[in-house]
Amino acid sequence: MDAALFVLIVVVLFAVLTVFRTLRIVPQARAANVERLGRYHRTLEPGLNFVIPYIDRVRPLIDLREQVVSFKPQPVITEDNLVVDIDTVLYFQVTDPRAASYEIANFIQGVEQLTVTTLRNVVGGMDLEKTLTSRDTINSQLRGVLDEATGKWGIRVNRVEIKAIDPPRTIKEAMEKQMRAERDKRAAILNAEGTRQSQILTAEGEKQSAILRAEGERTAQILRAEGQSQAIDEVFQAVHRNDPDPKLLAYQYLQMLPQLAQGPGNTFWVIPSEVTSALQGVSKAFTEALPPSAATRQKETDTAGIEAVAEAERAAEEAKAEAEDHGPRSIEAASPLPDALHNLTQEPQPHPNHRDT
Repeated sequence: MDAALFVLIVVVLFAVLTVFRTLRIVPQARAANVERLGRYHRTLEPGLNFVIPYIDRVRPLIDLREQVVSFKPQPVITEDNLVVDIDTVLYFQVTDPRAASYEIANFIQGVEQLTVTTLRNVVGGMDLEKTLTSRDTINSQLRGVLDEATGKWGIRVNRVEIKAIDPPRTIKEAMEKQMRAERDKRAAILNAEGTRQSQILTAEGEKQSAILRAEGERTAQILRAEGQSQAIDEVFQAVHRNDPDPKLLAYQYLQMLPQLAQGPGNTFWVIPSEVTSALQGVSKAFTEALPPSAATRQKETDTAGIEAVAEAERAAEEAKAEAEDHGPRSIEAASPLPDALHNLTQEPQPHPNHRDT
């Protein structure tokens, strides 16, 4: 009884195991290779699949979706002998599960090593500056080489991206200094351009201002000249209408003489011949027209008397000296002093041009 129960349990377990190994469910975007008696038989599609248990062997599932693999930074030597660390990212997809399983043992490792070697070949022909500025070129070359090499592996490389390029620390410092110098140069150029533009605008403004001032001064001078012309014309017409005599013109000359000497820089000035003629005319006009005043006549009489007395004294002295030389003579007969005193006692005669007013 116990042996029969044990056999029954064993048979049931074997049946369950057989059913489990016969039915295989494959998820979507997955694939599984089936080997029959150690040889590739077929690839299971997503869904429910039946296999022969104990004869067919189902290998691990293969992911058919696009996969992203980030490789660790790899040291690469550039053309100018600088070591840079390049970090890459690979996007690929399995298109043939059979080739991915049987053409290469580990396709991920193979893709990684192929990426490193191809990257070193590509970057080795570039200098550091070109490497840093030619990422698109490097990506396209990597993608072309990898896609061609991995095609037989049942893998399609969709895209290769360089995540980072890390040059040495000293190179980074030099690059930072260079970049700072470039920015300083651009800033200096912009400042110079701004200063030049400002000076140009200032010069243009000063030019326009000078032109406007010149035009204003020209207009003012024209207006002043027109005003002076009109004033001179009016004066000329008034003079000709009133017909002035030479005496009035001479008097006007005399009034203008002090104004000619009022300038601070007039250390000397030349009087034209017309002015001297005018002065003579004025002097003649005043001497002919106006008689001397009583004070002037009295002053002239006193002066004449004093001169006559002095002349008489000189004559007396001369007579006295002559008498001493030639003998005694009458001093009174030779002296003209009494005559001079007689002339002083007489009434002064009026001036010939004097007229009673």
